[in-house]
Amino acid sequence: MTTFLAVVLTVLLSVTALLALLRLYRGPSLVDRVIAADMLLATMVGAVGAEAAVNRHATTLPVLVVLSLLGFVGSVSLVRFAVREQQ
Repeated sequence: MTTFLAVVLTVLLSVTALLALLRLYRGPSLVDRVIAADMLLATMVGAVGAEAAVNRHATTLPVLVVLSLLGFVGSVSLVRFAVREQQ
């Protein structure tokens, strides 16, 4: 059961990451690319969290916190930059 769950999670997270990378590459505007980068980072957080849940350990909790803070700070700074460019 655990192997099946790991395979399903890997496939779903891989498809999500692939779609986010596609939007990051083809996004017509800066906002589309920012959202795609944020989605890719959220997928990474989900993958690390799923790995920790499947293997039943909490040693990757600092990695999750750092990735979450990186996503938040990156999104806020890029949105502020985009607002300045439009004015």
